[in-house]
Amino acid sequence: MKRAAAATAAGRSDAAGRVLADAIRQGRRWYWQRMSAMVLALCVLVHLVTIVYAVRAGLSAEAVLARTRGSLAFGAFYGVFVLACAVHVPIGLARIAEEWLGTAPRVADAAASALAWLLAALGLVAVYGMVAG
Repeated sequence: MKRAAAATAAGRSDAAGRVLADAIRQGRRWYWQRMSAMVLALCVLVHLVTIVYAVRAGLSAEAVLARTRGSLAFGAFYGVFVLACAVHVPIGLARIAEEWLGTAPRVADAAASALAWLLAALGLVAVYGMVAG
């Protein structure tokens, strides 16, 4: 009798522990998505101002590329932009997959993690190509 009660109590504490762990994970995701959104807001603003400047100055694609070659500032800025995207986008897509498509949380998180690495890798390669290539 005592063993059954202890097992039930342990089962409840395990379930409560899982709920707490899930709440902590969700809180961390929320935090990182909001932090990356702040970085993205600034990056998008700077990016759009840069585009408007280039268009108004009549710069060609060649002229823009010539200005990016060897520019550590360009590489650092767009590297941060890419990394913020690689954090922000997969978190949102995982939540959409869970809420709208009914995807299991572990599957959504695994797909989001793979997407994050892919976005970071491809984006950083593109930045490298613009700066070094």
